[in-house]
Amino acid sequence: MVGLVVVSHSERAAEGIAEIAAEMAGDTVIEPVGGDGDGGIGTVPDAIENAIVAAADADGAVVLVDLGSAVMNADVAIEMSNAEAVIADAPVLEGAVNAAVAATDPSATLDSVREEAEAAREIEKL
Repeated sequence: MVGLVVVSHSERAAEGIAEIAAEMAGDTVIEPVGGDGDGGIGTVPDAIENAIVAAADADGAVVLVDLGSAVMNADVAIEMSNAEAVIADAPVLEGAVNAAVAATDPSATLDSVREEAEAAREIEKL
């Protein structure tokens, strides 16, 4: 099963996005990770790596990120980890929901879940 990691500069934002996505996720593991480790705003590669390992299972993890340095720290975390993981170039909330739905498919792959997350870029709100 493909897992998801939601990375935000805010721990509360990551938890909230994961909570929303979990409504569509079935048994999919969604790991929120955010903040600087001291209760402040930021991201930490070690914490992201731990979340990737927790979410990856046998089929890997799709990582959704909020802002620029989260991408950089997620890249570092993926390099440090032995788990298979990819970053989705997607809006974090809509991408997480799309990815959660896609991950429930028994034939889901890392690429198919990432592609569905990235398809969220085309979602119109009005």
